[in-house]
Amino acid sequence: MSNKLHIVSLGCTKNLVDTEVMMGKLQNFELTDNQEEADVIIVNTCGFIDAAKQESINTVLNLHEARKEDSVLVMAGCLSERYKEELAADMPEVDIFTGVGDYDKIDELLFEKKSRFSEKVFLIDGAERVVTGSSYHAYIKLSEGCNQTCSFCAIPSFKGKLNSRNLDSIAKEVEGLVKKGYFDFSFVSQDSSSYLRDQNIKDGLSLLIQRIELIEGVKSARILYLYPSTTTISLLKNIAKSEIFHNYFDMPIQHINDEMLRIMKRGFGKDKTLELLDFMRALPNSFVRTSFIVGHPQETPEMFEEMCEFAEQFGFDRINVFSYSDEETTPAYDMSHKIPEDVIALRAEMLGAISNEVMQKSLKNEIGQTIELVIDGESDEHESLLSARKLLWAPEIDGELYVNDKTSDGELEFGVIYKAKVTELVGDILTATVDNA
Repeated sequence: MSNKLHIVSLGCTKNLVDTEVMMGKLQNFELTDNQEEADVIIVNTCGFIDAAKQESINTVLNLHEARKEDSVLVMAGCLSERYKEELAADMPEVDIFTGVGDYDKIDELLFEKKSRFSEKVFLIDGAERVVTGSSYHAYIKLSEGCNQTCSFCAIPSFKGKLNSRNLDSIAKEVEGLVKKGYFDFSFVSQDSSSYLRDQNIKDGLSLLIQRIELIEGVKSARILYLYPSTTTISLLKNIAKSEIFHNYFDMPIQHINDEMLRIMKRGFGKDKTLELLDFMRALPNSFVRTSFIVGHPQETPEMFEEMCEFAEQFGFDRINVFSYSDEETTPAYDMSHKIPEDVIALRAEMLGAISNEVMQKSLKNEIGQTIELVIDGESDEHESLLSARKLLWAPEIDGELYVNDKTSDGELEFGVIYKAKVTELVGDILTATVDNA
């Protein structure tokens, strides 16, 4: 088999980790950005909501249109897993289908040229990865599956129950990446605050924090996707005490109205949500990100208005807004009082405008502050400006800063942490001046 590979990873950062595992198994291939010259094309798909499903299908079909004769097109990941029979019947363009259990066997599937779906979800444990997109930051997957029963979420139907990685396995992976020069880590899963609960350990994240702090060379870390009903004040205190883990709190609360939280089967109410959020916000140098869903069945105008008012007033740093997607296999799919699509779109637009205002306010609060940032590369704005990220922020989702490429001490280096003073906000991008060493 010829050896040029074009690979596309769609959806969440957890998918990205799985894509990097496939790349680790195919290191004898030469990566190419040009699908027309690729001998193998792999799309790691997302099957979470309608928009993601359509993007996955469109991506596969577009790649098929442009690929060369005799190339192999592989459709992998969540969408393939969730709709394996339908896709196999409806998409003859695809040569190999595989789901969420065989990322580490992709070399075998290509050799055999046949589809395969394992009964178990793949849980990275010692598999070699090719980390992409950064020379210093990597995502670390904590677990697969989820024990929550949210009304709108189909993930447990095709990823199963919570399956946590062994703590030593995670530590070993981080240690290996540190040896390769990585020092900044984001820990991810479907429900990170439930880590190790499937092994009857209630505060697994606190154990994780303690274990990662023992690894020399880890300079920066954050935890993504906390779930309110499994997050405790004790855990938040342990994050705050850590010298490595930032006070970075990514908690998708989805709504704030008590009745809607009950309808969504979130397992908690408004009072607990506020208790956790208020505690996070009060911690020094904290960063609070959340997500809301608009248009869930039975969401009244009053419920939506309450959510908008809360989003506007609480003081979040970032807000993601998702339109409700009617997913089969979920409890919400069979609920009455569905919200019309045009109303959902209008609500998403209204809350999206509030989200932009919230971000602007958070960014303006950075002006005049001295921060730690790390240089990612050249900016798209000007050849003399570099793109950087505040070390506290999560990569890609929280924004970037522009800094001059030189100081009086010389040129700045990529992948290096610097102290800098934030000077102004241009649009939605901050500018900063690096302090001379």
